Parts: sequence; C-alpha cells; structure tokens
Amino acid sequence: MNKPNHILAVALAIVAALSALSAPAMAQYDPAGPRLRVLTYNIHHGEGTDGRFDYQRLAKMINDLRPDIVAVQEVDRGTGRADGVDQAAVLGKLTGMRSTFGNAMHYDGGEYGEAVLSRYPILGVRVHHLPFRYGQEPRAALAVAVQPEGMPELLFVGTHLCHQSSATRLEQCQQLDRILPAGGPLPVILAGDLNARSGSDAMAVLLDGRWIDCVAPRSRIDYVLVRKEDPWQVTSVNIIDDRVTSDHRPVLVELVWTGEIEQEVAAAEEPAAATPLAPAEASDETDQPR
Repeated sequence: MNKPNHILAVALAIVAALSALSAPAMAQYDPAGPRLRVLTYNIHHGEGTDGRFDYQRLAKMINDLRPDIVAVQEVDRGTGRADGVDQAAVLGKLTGMRSTFGNAMHYDGGEYGEAVLSRYPILGVRVHHLPFRYGQEPRAALAVAVQPEGMPELLFVGTHLCHQSSATRLEQCQQLDRILPAGGPLPVILAGDLNARSGSDAMAVLLDGRWIDCVAPRSRIDYVLVRKEDPWQVTSVNIIDDRVTSDHRPVLVELVWTGEIEQEVAAAEEPAAATPLAPAEASDETDQPR
C-alpha cells in the first residue's frame, strides 16, 4: 500500500471508531430475535370430558408445552360446581407462573371468567366487559401488561366470546377492535376462544382490518392474533390433540420479535409510563344461568 492510501485508511478507521463511541448504547441485535410462546386454552371450568376436576392434569398439559404466557377461558373462582376452588390461583401455583383472574359474571355462588398465566411479572391488569343481550352469558376481555425478556413491554389480552349469537359475537369483536386501537404505545396480542370461524362476519371485523391470525390456516375457534403493525413472526403452531383434559384442545403459537433493540431498551427503562392499565375492574354483572 502506498503512503497516501495508508494515511486515508488510518483516517477512515479513526472516524469509524469515533462514530461508534458517540452512538447510543444498544443491546446486541439477535437476527433470530427473542421468542414468546403463547398458549390459549379453554379449560371447561376445570372439568375434563371424563367428568373429573383434575388440576394436576391441567397443569401438566400446560407445563409440557412450556408457554411464556397463557390465555385461559372458562375459569371458575369459588363456584359450587368447582367446590369453591380458585382455579386461576391453583393453576398458577401448579405451573409456577404468575396468575390473575378477570370476572365475566357471577355464577353458582362464585365467579366465572378469564385467567392469564405468565412467566413474567404482571405490571397492570384491566377487565373489559363486552356487550351481551338478556339471557346470554356475559363475556369479558382480560388485559395484562407484561415485560418479556429482550422485548418491549406488551399488552396481552385473553377473551372468550359469545357462543349463543353471531350478532353478539360481531358486536363483541367490534368492541375489541375499538378498545385495542391501532398505533398504541405497546404491541398487542389477542388470544382466546372466539367461538367464530375465520370466514365469519365477526372475524372479518378483526382479520379484514389490522389483525393477523397466527394459527391460520389451522384455525377453528381458538385464536392467537397480533396486530399487523407489530413486528412479530410466527415460527411454529402446535395444536395438541387431547380431548379428555378439556373439551377444547390447547393451541400454542411461538412468536419471534423482530423489532428494534433500541425500542426494547427504551420500553424497559420506563415501564410505568408505557403501562396504560389499572387494577382489575370490579364486575357489576348479576347472576346468569350457565
């Protein structure tokens, strides 16, 4: 190398080094991205198709799938039919996960609704009651904020929509689309038993708009949805063919986060400002027949 070229190479190396020193600190980017294992599971108020309330069996099913976060539907707390058991708390203990419960209705001396299990701390909780008509079961969406490792804080919403009326399911999907707006400060995952097929009017509200069905083309009525604007990629879908532990099959989706690391660092530094949730709302619904 002649002398002028040598001097130019040294100068460029110095400029590059100074630029690196002045750049904002960022974590090392992993091309594969951090992963999140999302499970949705309707547990049929804890009762298997063999008539047994076997919480060890339910917990084993969940643990064997190694989820990071779980949307659980048809959960009892303190009801007569479940012998007064707080099912969310019991499953949380047996799986070693954090748990929270969202009341959709009062039933049989206790409560009935949704639960979320999470391997990560639950930073905020809110219950959104969904529209229903007289004679139908009240439904709710349980929203929690969590901070998974290597990702931004995110909003995880579990729900169970009406099985009695397509018109009510349509209204419930419209409300979900309103309360989970586009362009919010947090990524959003919506999971649960939506009691609707992908070609229905209710699902069109979500899927023709800004949501992606992560289970497609294998979707039936249990879904994991993400917003189109949030940088997730689906790496695998696993539907467990177990028809005894519950009358629904557990559906597991593994997602990889492909967003910027700088955004993740910022979200991690200011969790309180990024959490638009409050303690769970008290339910004012009256007893309804199951």
